[in-house]
This record gives sequence, structure tokens and C-alpha cells, in this order.
Amino acid sequence: MHSDPRPLKAFGFKDAQEVLDTVLDPGHKIEFIRIVFPDILGRPMDFAIPASELKDAFKDGKGFDGSSIEGFVRIEESDLVIKPDPATFRALPWTYRGFAEEAVWREGVMFGDILTPEGKPYEGDSRYLLKRTLAMARREFGIDDIKCGPELEFFIFPDDRTPRPTDEGGYFFSGCHGEVRKEIQLLLHRMGIETEYDHHEAANGQHEIDLAFLSALDMADTAMIFRYMVKKVARMHGLYATFMPKPINGQNGSGMHVHQSLLREGKNLFFDPDHPYRLSETARNYLAGLMAHAREISAVCNQWTNSYKRLIEGYEAPVYIAWGQRNRSAYIRVPEYQPGKERATRIELRSPDPACNIYLAFAAMFTAGLAGIRDKEPLPDPVEENIYRMSNSRQKKHEIRTLPRDLEEALRIMEKSGLIRETLGEHLFDGFLANKRRELAEYANNVPGEYDKQVSDYEVRAYLPFL
Repeated sequence: MHSDPRPLKAFGFKDAQEVLDTVLDPGHKIEFIRIVFPDILGRPMDFAIPASELKDAFKDGKGFDGSSIEGFVRIEESDLVIKPDPATFRALPWTYRGFAEEAVWREGVMFGDILTPEGKPYEGDSRYLLKRTLAMARREFGIDDIKCGPELEFFIFPDDRTPRPTDEGGYFFSGCHGEVRKEIQLLLHRMGIETEYDHHEAANGQHEIDLAFLSALDMADTAMIFRYMVKKVARMHGLYATFMPKPINGQNGSGMHVHQSLLREGKNLFFDPDHPYRLSETARNYLAGLMAHAREISAVCNQWTNSYKRLIEGYEAPVYIAWGQRNRSAYIRVPEYQPGKERATRIELRSPDPACNIYLAFAAMFTAGLAGIRDKEPLPDPVEENIYRMSNSRQKKHEIRTLPRDLEEALRIMEKSGLIRETLGEHLFDGFLANKRRELAEYANNVPGEYDKQVSDYEVRAYLPFL
């Protein structure tokens, strides 16, 4: 008879040797290591190696064919190497059982650094781009840490072909599949991933689970695991979960509001006890930078043609580039200060959606905010009234701009942005634009013009099965 594996440490391994000691302990039954990395679209690419290969992988990396990965190298430059990062090691919190009684195993998962055959960082690796952006923040701004916490919304449907709500619940109200949200969290907790709360969202069949604040790179990796776990648990319940931005007409789409703050030596640089909104000058400049470059980063934060079916008036989507404290129609919200919780002072960027490449989106928004600090960008006055109900003249008085109306406009703006070109680097910048132009061409060939604000059957067929 087989025995179940022993419990093991959830997360926080200090080095490769500690990971190897855990993986090679026969009592843990970890037989395979899944190595994960994002393609240019942020989709999780992965392959598995036997646990016995891990020591060599730490030392020399594992080679793979980059020409088969979207947005990576050309076929004549195909060879790449990935070195797993021991600090990212987690074991998937379940046991696999084969048809043979003795076939019982667990699987570990790790992210890593993609290198050229010469051992240099590969410039098409969006995870490396985020690491480079964080290093720039330390070097040029003395920022030790960027903390963030995304709110990833998702729908639960009967299958991957039918965007039909599985309940008639609303925001914090009724609905089905709360048990699915709970199981997702229990499994995440066993992997050392903390959550803050879960609830039914505003649309029928829509849900949200909020992740606890983490450093940006850890959060990007965690969000990748989160999206996988949501889909996995839904599938085990005979359901399908999707992060498609706007799967249903007449309902709210799914957003990914990103809470963020900057730290130096453990101190929250966004807090100022004397400001009416408790925002420091650094925070105000950072917020102003996000607003000044909002249209430039839109194509990265909202990267699909379907993303712009969410960004329309009337569905709680942040169409207008403004900020406020209670205003949920604005691009940025500043949560109200709670006495004694200076570390919780933060801003909430509300435009991104959960189907973006999270590494690229984080890098773009951080760079935009840091540019505001560098340029001492002045912050416009807050807008607390519902912008949807404002007259055009009042919007002009407040100098309120709008986000791009579709992906085509967003790409035109991005292409002219020196900030985004510099942030992404030539390889990712050109590759991303080329990929998105192909997407626009395919969309134009399949969707009539009258669907500029409506979700088409083509989008459901094209996006729902994988987003």
C-alpha cells in the first residue's frame, strides 16, 4: 500500500540547497518540477523536469526552443536557457495518483531567469523586464520596494464555449460558487500565498479574491499561480473560470485594480500626516505620473481588443483619467486613511484588466509613476462627483481626458511613447506591437464595425477558451 507524502514547507526557501533537500527527500514524493515563464502575452508557458534533474538545472539551466514561444526569438536564433529561481519554489498542494497503485507523486513549481546561450539575460523575457524596472527604481530613486496588491476579478461559466452566467448574484449579494472561492484560497494558503477576502462581484457569475500585499516581482509570480489555481479548481468542479475582460454584453467586465505604494527602509513613502488625503509629495507626483502617461500605458494594461469593450461608460469602468477618494468612476482612487495604519496608505489604479501580461503591466505603471516623481509632475485637483453624469463642459473645465477608445488607438499612442519604448526595450516593444497588429487584423476580418462597443461571437470563440 502507498503512503501519502509528508507535509512540507509552503514557501520561503533560502537557497538552492534547501530546495534540493526538500525535493529529494523521498518522504515528500516530489517527482517533477514544473518550470514556468510568461510569453509576451503573459500566458504561462511551462515544461516539467524529473526532480533528479533539478541540481543540474540550478547549475546550468535547462535549454528550450524559444522560436516556438510567442514574442521570443526567430527560428534561426531559437536556443534559450532558463535557470530556475530557488526563491520561487512551491509544491502544488495536491497529490497525483495514477492507475497503478504505486504511482503517487507531487509536483513542484518554480519561475526562473531566461538567458541567451552566452549566459546573458534575454531581453524578450517580460519577467526580466520587471526585475530591471525594480532595479532602476532602487538605483535612480532609492526605492527599496514597490508593494502592490491586485484585485483579480473573474467569471465562472458552465464551460469554455458558453459565456452564460451560473448565478444571478450581485455585489456582495447572493450568487453561487462561494465554495469554489474558498477552495481556491485554501489551496493558495497551503502554498504560502495569503488572501485578504473574497466576494461575489457586481455582474452575474462574477467573483473576486483579493491577494495580500507583496513586493512587485513576488506578486507578479503569485498572480500567475493565482490565475492557474482559479482555473484548476473551477475545472475540478466541472466549471470554467475566465479572466476575459468582457465576456458578456450588458454586464460589467472584469478588472484588475492594482493597489500600490513605495517603500524605503521600511517606511511608506506615500504617507504624509499633514496632507488632506494623507498623500506625500512623492505620492502626489507618482499619481500625477500615472495620469500623465495613462494613455501611453493603456495598450499594455489593456492588451486585447476585447479589453476595450469593458472600458465603456455605464459599467463601473474607469474611462476617465481623473482621481478621487470616493469616486469609483475615476482612473485612480485613493482609499481613505485609517488612523494608525500609515503603511496602508496607497493608491489604487483601476484601469488594468486581469488578462494582461502582469509583468509588463507592472513595469509600465511603475515607470509612469516614477516618471512623475522625476519630473515633479503636478497633480490635478481630485474629482469626487460621478464623471459619467458630468456634462462635456464640466469635463473640459476639469481637463478630464479619456483612455483610448479601442486597441488600435491605444497602439498608435504607445508607438509614439518614448517612455514605453525605453521601458520595454526594443525587443519587447517591437514584438508586442507586431503581435497586437496581427490581432487587430484578424479582428477586423471577423467582426463588423457595429460591434465597436458590443462583444461579438468572434471574441467569445477567440478569447474565452484561453483567457
